[in-house]
Amino acid sequence: MSMLHVLGPQLPFLRRYARALTGSQKSGDAYIRASLEALAEDPSLIRDHSNPRLSLYRFFHVMWGGEKTRIGNADNSSSKADERLQSLAPLHRQAFLLTSLEGFTPAEAATILNVPELEFRMLERSAHDEIEAQMTTRALVIEDEPIIAADLQGLLEELGHSVIGIASTHREAIDLARKSPPGIILCDIQLADGSSGIDAAMELLAMFDVPVIFITAFPERLLTGERPEPIFLIPKPFQEAAVKAAIGQALFFHPATLPAIA
Repeated sequence: MSMLHVLGPQLPFLRRYARALTGSQKSGDAYIRASLEALAEDPSLIRDHSNPRLSLYRFFHVMWGGEKTRIGNADNSSSKADERLQSLAPLHRQAFLLTSLEGFTPAEAATILNVPELEFRMLERSAHDEIEAQMTTRALVIEDEPIIAADLQGLLEELGHSVIGIASTHREAIDLARKSPPGIILCDIQLADGSSGIDAAMELLAMFDVPVIFITAFPERLLTGERPEPIFLIPKPFQEAAVKAAIGQALFFHPATLPAIA
């Protein structure tokens, strides 16, 4: 079995991580392609086959360090995101995303970043402090399961954000947003009346320039790299740390604002 075949099941999750790290589907997927092309030319670049997922992420970070400037400059759509990556220590965000969003242990994540575990914990703490210090905004929750919606509302309010409302359908989401424009949207994929959360989000994005975090039980279906897909994606059942990481990263690339009420 080839190494690329072994790594294949891990690619959707690495794609999620790369998009969250860069704030752009185009840029994140470009790093994935560069990594796979390098591996196709020389599979021996990954020597440790005992933990394919950890090995793949570690190799990705080698590519990230070497390819960041070239790929970032080629992606005009993410130039502002690249400026923000350069303005803050990127290791902070990498550390936090690896444990909170991707579920690696601190020891595994330290191995991926090639830093001592004590230094890693300091980086993770720094990123956590940055997220808590971010400006707050208004959030719209699009979720048809009441318990999940309540959990998301509580988590957002814990971070200091205000929730303008909870919508269980496409129509409700549009109506709520028109009454009180959101600064961030958390959105389920399948809604109560059979309507699509993705369609609702796309309509809202045509009205407001805000980040959207999608929540779904099947994230790998939206991480193929074959079409326009979400940048920020959380699997169900979600972990609070993963949602916090996604919110923090989304607002890192798209600083929080309080939109004026039309």
